[in-house]
Amino acid sequence: MIGVSLLILVILICIPLTLPRLAGFDIYTVVTGSMEPAIPVGSLIYVREEAPAELMEGEVVAYRSDTDAGIIITHRVVNNQVVSGQLITKGDANEAEDISPVSYAQVIGKVTLTIPVLGGIFAAMVTFYGKIVIVSVVLLAAILLYIGTDSRNIQEKE
Repeated sequence: MIGVSLLILVILICIPLTLPRLAGFDIYTVVTGSMEPAIPVGSLIYVREEAPAELMEGEVVAYRSDTDAGIIITHRVVNNQVVSGQLITKGDANEAEDISPVSYAQVIGKVTLTIPVLGGIFAAMVTFYGKIVIVSVVLLAAILLYIGTDSRNIQEKE
């Protein structure tokens, strides 16, 4: 029973990372407080691709930094300048608009869902030690299932 419960737990934890990706969402963890309180640090955000020209003022977007392609920024659209192909953005916690406009080429998509805390949990799971914990839980569940099945077979033979 414990083995089954552990396997179900691992599956339930993986669902928020797998099913949305199959539906076309990109998933990121928020690591800075620029969008607080609307999107707290440690939130998991689901981003769906959308044509940048269709983004509206007030919507939250995810985009790649113009200085480092590895950094994903999540800010609110203040103005969509369709003619010049760029967005003016601002973090909710920031006093001023972002210094550099966001070109349409940098835009990943619109943030459609945020889940507080879950991003921090998943960020911990993808570390070296997090992966060891996950593998250990799955192995423990498999061992417990095997022991449970084996003991039932022994009892039936008697």
